[in-house]
Amino acid sequence: MTKIALFASGSGSNVQAIAEAVAAGSVPAEIALLVCDKPDAYVMKRAEALGIPAFSFQPKQYESKQAFEAEIVEQLQTSGVEFIFLAGYMRLIGPVLLAAYRNRIVNIHPSLLPAFPGKDAIGQAFDAGVKVSGVTVHFVDEGMDTGPIIDQECVRIDSGMTRDDVQKAIQKIEHSLYPNVITKLLTEHREEQTR
Repeated sequence: MTKIALFASGSGSNVQAIAEAVAAGSVPAEIALLVCDKPDAYVMKRAEALGIPAFSFQPKQYESKQAFEAEIVEQLQTSGVEFIFLAGYMRLIGPVLLAAYRNRIVNIHPSLLPAFPGKDAIGQAFDAGVKVSGVTVHFVDEGMDTGPIIDQECVRIDSGMTRDDVQKAIQKIEHSLYPNVITKLLTEHREEQTR
């Protein structure tokens, strides 16, 4: 079973969706570690309830991004993690993590990239008055939401929808799309290893 880590900063609804898919046997993985940069985030309670080992840290307590990323890499390697899936992790991944897990870090973003990268993509799309937004799953590179796109799914924004309605519609897509993409990536990875 491939060991994966989930990174999150907030409530962790995607962490919950992935964990449920793992428990149901539809995602062929073991969640070996949750990494969180906000020790009081709700996702930490979810991890505890789900029995997922967690490592939380406060970036300000480290002298640099390289320092806390080096500690994260150590935690990941100790746990035998092969892939990292960002699930609402609100920090740019730096060179230390990228070097250790090149082409094995994946992010989910609530827009149809390259449109509306960065923070509050749902708000950006809503304020721009677009009729279609959606969800993108992509590999992580040095930029902000600029890595190669793996999959996307559209969400229609109808005239009567509030920002909250749009967010709910996008999260519903995220919770099915992300586990499916993870399954596909891990299955392909396993097939490559057995060739």
